[in-house]
Amino acid sequence: MAALCDGFTLCGLASGPSSAEARILSIEQGREADHVIVTDARKSITVYKVSDQKPLGSWTVKQGQTITSPAVYNTQTGEYVVVTDNKVIRVWKDEDCFDKAFKATVSADVARVHALPDSEPVVLFARGGVRILDTLLAAPQQSIEELLPEGEVIRWSESFVKGKQKVVVFTTEQKGEHFVYLHRFNPNCLLKYKLEMEDAGSCLLSVSATVRNKNISFLYLCSRGCLYQSEVPVSGGPAEGVQPLPRTLLLKLPVGDGHLSVAAALSLDEANVAVVGVPHPSEGTRKEFLCIWNTHFQTLQASRELLGQPYGQLWCFSGKLYVPHGRVLTAVPYDCQQSSLAAALGRLKQGHGEGSCPPPPVRSWNSLLHEAAAQPQRSTRGIDTRRSKLRKSQAASITVDQVLEDIKTAPGEDVEREVESFLMGAAGPDLQLAVGQVASQLVTRCLSDPSFYTRNSLARLVHTRCLCHSVCPGLLPLVLEKKDYSLVQLCLQHFPDIPEEVTCACLKAFIDVSDGDLEAVDIEPDSMSLMEDISVGWRKDGNLENGFSPVLLEDDGYEARIPPSKSRGRAGLLDLDVSCPVGLKKAVLLNEILQTAHTESFLLPHLKDLSVQQVLLFLRYLWFLYLKFSQDFNVRTSGLRSPTTVQIIDWVCLVLDAHFTVLVMVPEAKDMLSHLNKFVRSQVRLISELGKIQGSLQNIHKLKQSEDVGLYSIEIIELF
Repeated sequence: MAALCDGFTLCGLASGPSSAEARILSIEQGREADHVIVTDARKSITVYKVSDQKPLGSWTVKQGQTITSPAVYNTQTGEYVVVTDNKVIRVWKDEDCFDKAFKATVSADVARVHALPDSEPVVLFARGGVRILDTLLAAPQQSIEELLPEGEVIRWSESFVKGKQKVVVFTTEQKGEHFVYLHRFNPNCLLKYKLEMEDAGSCLLSVSATVRNKNISFLYLCSRGCLYQSEVPVSGGPAEGVQPLPRTLLLKLPVGDGHLSVAAALSLDEANVAVVGVPHPSEGTRKEFLCIWNTHFQTLQASRELLGQPYGQLWCFSGKLYVPHGRVLTAVPYDCQQSSLAAALGRLKQGHGEGSCPPPPVRSWNSLLHEAAAQPQRSTRGIDTRRSKLRKSQAASITVDQVLEDIKTAPGEDVEREVESFLMGAAGPDLQLAVGQVASQLVTRCLSDPSFYTRNSLARLVHTRCLCHSVCPGLLPLVLEKKDYSLVQLCLQHFPDIPEEVTCACLKAFIDVSDGDLEAVDIEPDSMSLMEDISVGWRKDGNLENGFSPVLLEDDGYEARIPPSKSRGRAGLLDLDVSCPVGLKKAVLLNEILQTAHTESFLLPHLKDLSVQQVLLFLRYLWFLYLKFSQDFNVRTSGLRSPTTVQIIDWVCLVLDAHFTVLVMVPEAKDMLSHLNKFVRSQVRLISELGKIQGSLQNIHKLKQSEDVGLYSIEIIELF
């Protein structure tokens, strides 16, 4: 049984020469389990903290240089390693300048550098030679043997460590034939196997490998939709000549009328494989999906629709699948559990389960009403289509240089019309660059001319999703200065790289703005709908989740039950006002801050600039929000954009870390700190109670099983 969770965008993708060309060279594991290294197909390397969806560092090669082997992290030295221009190996650390990184030019072209856990990386050369990185850097110009026949080209490679044995495996192609090479260390030996193909018209699309027990298990996908598995022992003696590689057909995937052109498959465990680029069995080729198939029962277990063309690439790290598609790189958490016949058949019987087309997203009444109002009448559809085509043909003649020149002197109304016309006709790989230039020019004009402010054009540029803070760093400060909080909200939603200093500036502005000033601000309807639902009222029984139990907390005199409105029970949780301490629109803006990606070490110094009154108000709101989310499960599953419970707790911890010494000295904060202290004690007691039953749960497997068990059975065990 497997499931795909809701994915999220990790980063945008640079435009390529063609829409079908892969835009990522590779994704590799970073220093920590939550870090990945993304090497794009052009010139940059970026390290991301996945949980924050934020880059930790980025490096770019100079004009005229090309990254030819993706960057990896050397766990032995804490350094990054990359190959440029086929022969130049660069080594650097996080704090180093990339241009001044250590460089070594080797004597032969490098195919790939592979990182190994708790070991030095290995370098695979284009003609089949293999070296350990540190020995290679000690003598970069050493001679490298050529092991591949003329015309044989490496297509894929990987490396593994099993015990003390290091192994490098790679596949090659020559005149339509495919081979698998296995290079073992200690002692060095090279084995060659020949892959059996289906027929002359079938192509090898994807290869992946994993180590299971003492074997390397290869998984390869062919263009006719057949998924094969082959195994090679990790250890063993040398063998002469080319050996045949036996294969087993694991799965026959649906391919429709033709053949697959771009697809990838990746093994998740012994029973489940992730597949991208293969048609969904019920949707066909109309939409693109990421799917998980069970090879034991030949069933589709889970699927998620992808917007945009996938590139036949798929990676897996720390329980997440990474899929580039369209103009974004998406991370999709997954969960695989032990397979059973009941679970597999149960998913087949579900009309809208994980294995079928996902149900439509939850929509609010506000969004439906706005969409209905925006739809044209049937009688005018043809006229609108012709008008749209005419406008696009006129816009196609407007160049970005013309727009930039007009922004310098033209009136605001003319600029907004011209920007709108330009965006209607703009498309292609240069759109992101053009949008950044136009936005920067608009910001420059707004700063130099206080009477000039084209709010609609700036919002339109943000909506293209081609704009981020690093492309136009002056935009958010300008919008804050103009007190355009609606546009600030839009930027917070669309910019993945907002610096912590700017995040804190937005937080201060949101806390200080009065509710009266926000009355005329146009806030996103769905966000308002969420806060209206949260502020409607509390559940009548007053029982809270996440460990809040009146019985559990009674010894501490801690009141977790909601008292009547006219009386407050014992001193405890609800000495604070349970109503929202800020207006609804201010609450919506604060929620956007909670969902902004950040790095704690960078955020803390800026949080210390908040005043005591700002801190107290913010903590009261965070406390109110946490209590409501703990109480009402429907709020967390409403489908609307909202902060998570983990994000709320993280911000509480950050604010306390930044201001704890001051808060201890302020009388107004005494009750707040007391409530937080009691809350933490209640959580500790909850964990303690759960720990008491841990032993019982662990002893379940020691129970005597019934001897009257067939090939398949379901047993119910009752705990008293």
